[in-house]
Amino acid sequence: MIKTLHFDKHIIVCEKPVGILSQADASHARNLPDILKSETGSYYIEAVHRLDRTVSGVMVYARSKNAAAKLCEDVKNRRFYKEYLCVVHGKPEKDKGEYRDFLYRDRNRCKSYVVKTQRVGAKEAILEYEVLETKGDLSLIKVILKTGRTHQIRVQFSHRKTVLVGDEKYGGAQDKCNIALFSHKIAFT
Repeated sequence: MIKTLHFDKHIIVCEKPVGILSQADASHARNLPDILKSETGSYYIEAVHRLDRTVSGVMVYARSKNAAAKLCEDVKNRRFYKEYLCVVHGKPEKDKGEYRDFLYRDRNRCKSYVVKTQRVGAKEAILEYEVLETKGDLSLIKVILKTGRTHQIRVQFSHRKTVLVGDEKYGGAQDKCNIALFSHKIAFT
């Protein structure tokens, strides 16, 4: 059973578990829209933002085409607030700051990379962060996404030698646990 935080005729806000896709794809793997349709009896459930299969946390789904259009407009115009909590190895140089990079997504390798300058296919990625606590070699960090690029948080922190705990794809293979990344808070019109 999916934990539902809010349900009305326009939207469903729920907590996506690790291991479930945030939208259907060609693989026909378990995905949250199909699960929510089954659990709520809804015939229309549309994803307006995504979380990686290996990440958990708060998501909003539209229950109508009109709601989907309005939410997608918020996402496009950066009026969709997304806040995450993550645990990284090490600690950023500053306790609070902003990361701005160009990310290039290699679809063949299913990875994104920080590139030094803008080039074809590279998109600007912006996030704000604040170190909430540090214990030993680990830091708990609040992240506010300004853009939503593929693997953005994972790539930008890994690029700065502060790999997310459990992130095998970007350097945390030694941890043998789920990625320590959680979609903590969202806000939208």
